[in-house]
Amino acid sequence: MFVFCALVMVRPPAHGETVLPLKVAEIAQDVFVAQGAVATANPGNKGHIANVGFIIGNKYVAVIDTGGSIHNGLRLRQAIRAKTDLPIRYVINTHMHPDHVLGNAAFQPDQPDYVGHRNLTSALGARAETYLKAGEALIGKPGFAGTRIITPTIPVSKAIELDLGDRTIRLTPMKTAHTDNDLVIVDLQTRTAWLGDLLFVEHLPVIDGSLNGWLGVLEQLVTERYAFVVPGHGKVSRHWPGIAEPQRDYLLQVQQKVRKFIADGHTLADALSEIAPPDETVWKLSPLFHRRNVSAAFAELEWE
Repeated sequence: MFVFCALVMVRPPAHGETVLPLKVAEIAQDVFVAQGAVATANPGNKGHIANVGFIIGNKYVAVIDTGGSIHNGLRLRQAIRAKTDLPIRYVINTHMHPDHVLGNAAFQPDQPDYVGHRNLTSALGARAETYLKAGEALIGKPGFAGTRIITPTIPVSKAIELDLGDRTIRLTPMKTAHTDNDLVIVDLQTRTAWLGDLLFVEHLPVIDGSLNGWLGVLEQLVTERYAFVVPGHGKVSRHWPGIAEPQRDYLLQVQQKVRKFIADGHTLADALSEIAPPDETVWKLSPLFHRRNVSAAFAELEWE
């Protein structure tokens, strides 16, 4: 592996703004994470609100998630080039949400394989126009110009392994949980797991797939022996599976409360008005996302 001493800068052709590398932390040997802000996308953060990063092998680099705009992807690419000049072989997306995938286009000059769950292409196809319009509105044209949807060239339908050169990463597609296209990535050398939005820390969990499915997937994941876990949002942790308990408790509470409302003959409007969000000191952004979770849970559980 070759290491650069100086920070490299480029000018993205879309908007001409000089881009500095993202600040990354090496959480395990040659495993780097840039932690996103626990916030909504805005012109200040340019959509860098999810955790993104990369793993360096002896031959290749694998990128894991790319941020919410091409600006974020370019900054991540520069962070990689500040560490190594090895080829960027894979760009892997943990799931479809725009804060994880909209930086993909920044890596096209590297001609990598783009890797994602087998359902990712259809999920992005259904939402592409919405994601791009919303991203530009939230971030503004200066940080968003040139952003576009890039879909997988390698769809993952069963567990596979990718060789980075004396370093293997395992990719496992999950059943419908946070979304219907969640992918877990594990660096076997350091037992570091990238869980995407299957795990939220600090940021209130957001249901966009199946509440019951998510709880089931969590039950499966907590049996794994991970040394480090990278959540989709919030701080990296060594405390697995303990770090997942607050999320599990919140999802269980939503499940139990919504089931009771349905059993008692109450409506969705009743549930939305009476199932109060958790305090923001416990879960950030809860006023923004809790009602959505109650609505999603109600739609799922009323058909049990």
